[in-house]
Amino acid sequence: MKSVKRALISVSDKTGVLEFAQKLHDLGVEILSTGGTSGLLIKNGVPVKQVSDYTGFPEMMDGRIKTLHPKIHGGILGRRDVEGHRQSMEEHDIDPIDLVVINLYPFENTIAREDCLLADAIENIDIGGPAMIRSAAKNFDDVAVVVSFRDYSLVLEEIEGSGGTVTRKTRMRLSRDAYAHTARYDSLISRYLSGQLEDKEDFAPMFHLPFEKIQTLRYGENPHQLAAFYRDPDASLQDIVSAQKIQGKELSFNNIIDLEAAWQLAKDFEDGSAVVIKHTNPSGVAVGENQLEIFIKARETDPISAFGGIIGFNRKVGANTAEEILKNFVEAVIAPDYDEEALKLFSGKKNIRIMKMP
Repeated sequence: MKSVKRALISVSDKTGVLEFAQKLHDLGVEILSTGGTSGLLIKNGVPVKQVSDYTGFPEMMDGRIKTLHPKIHGGILGRRDVEGHRQSMEEHDIDPIDLVVINLYPFENTIAREDCLLADAIENIDIGGPAMIRSAAKNFDDVAVVVSFRDYSLVLEEIEGSGGTVTRKTRMRLSRDAYAHTARYDSLISRYLSGQLEDKEDFAPMFHLPFEKIQTLRYGENPHQLAAFYRDPDASLQDIVSAQKIQGKELSFNNIIDLEAAWQLAKDFEDGSAVVIKHTNPSGVAVGENQLEIFIKARETDPISAFGGIIGFNRKVGANTAEEILKNFVEAVIAPDYDEEALKLFSGKKNIRIMKMP
């Protein structure tokens, strides 16, 4: 890969893109862009060339046709090491595009809306974006493709530290991530359309699992096993994957399993509940409106198993309950909320994992 001289940036999720583009400009990279992304960059003083000006072909059909043009795809797919490709690019005035930064129309967010119509979903199926992502991913020997804002800093570090280039190792990893990104996107569309069929099938002809990795875990159920934590796109706000970690050490495989068990059991009760879980099994459960009392009852049902256990509540955790919890070693606590004073008490034990459900 030669140094990055030209980048195409067109993103729906604009997290960090302004700072990223500004730094690229400071490094001498020409920026091509479209729509809302170009508007944001121009408004904030980042020089941009509109794709329509670059190709000489206007955006049309309500934005369905923007980047599907030989000057775009030729600039991405052209192999710099093949004489015939270079000649074609020169003959047709196609400049190389060295960096492609794309994330896709928010199809998943659109279909999650209760008022989403089929027509809304269809208009949020991205065409040009996946085409550019796949083109750049295929030609990773010459092009870097970025589909997540989490990679912006790494790409900038390598451009600055490697003479203007992105390393081949990173380009290949980014290519892998790009194909995973479009595969997940297509599987979401396929699943949605399957649900819209008049004659719904019991089983789709292809079974896809568009799970998104949340974190790589230190080990699995046992230390010699590998594991990772993934999010199901159909996960609800009541699933453990939606929990917020307020403090504490990194979650382990067994922590996640036990936290899920504690929360699912605690929330099953209409009255206030306290649950103690050890190795997925409840060692104590109590219900009532005095949280401190029911926690003590749940713990004392089997105090030996409660040591190093997971504690679940279906009500906001108060300071007096937090104080009692801290009298013994526990791995984690999960609840819908916590008093400020309770959080202050827990903060004195930095390793205890405090999880909050939405």
